[in-house]
Amino acid sequence: MAQEKRGWDRNQMAARAARELEDGFYVNLGIGIPTLVANHIPDGMDVTLQSENGMLGMGPFPYPGDEDPDLINAGKQTITTLDKSSFFDSATSFAMIRGGHIDLSILGAMEVAENGDIANWMIPGKMVKGMGGAMDLVAGVKRCIAVFDHTNKRGEPKFLKACTLPLTGQNCIDMVITDLGVFAREGAQRRFRLKEMAPDVTVDEIRSKTEADVVYE
Repeated sequence: MAQEKRGWDRNQMAARAARELEDGFYVNLGIGIPTLVANHIPDGMDVTLQSENGMLGMGPFPYPGDEDPDLINAGKQTITTLDKSSFFDSATSFAMIRGGHIDLSILGAMEVAENGDIANWMIPGKMVKGMGGAMDLVAGVKRCIAVFDHTNKRGEPKFLKACTLPLTGQNCIDMVITDLGVFAREGAQRRFRLKEMAPDVTVDEIRSKTEADVVYE
């Protein structure tokens, strides 16, 4: 019998990431788990979602049968519009990102290092569609959060001393949210500290599945 998975599932991870949103924020959501954050924005909170393919003010995902194939986000998922939605070219969209006008980016990750490096755009030898906008997001956005499973399919850590995959950005991740817990970079040395554990998860389990040098006290 397969062992029951402990910790947060994808939707719970997204809900935890949504707690980092603030009223009035302009937010960019990456591909994968981060797209689910849109479903957990608190009622009454004014958050504007931006997509690097040229949209500001994305609405929720459409109900089955209501999809418009011409209305997509940067991950090519069908979305909906709001009364405040606007459309523009990619050059304008990336000018917003590079100009520091986006408050928060929530990204998926293949690997994150203890110094805040992130690798999330390619695995050597595997075909990729392109690097997307992640390299601009980690360089131009005010705060970046990485959301990902703590280990890969082989059970190996993805929260590492140093990334082994090609980097997306250096020293740019401010918070890590995994299925096991929440880690934030704090203090003059900007070390990641364990801030919160998922239900039924222990510190010993996190230690055993983490290569990065994390502060646990």
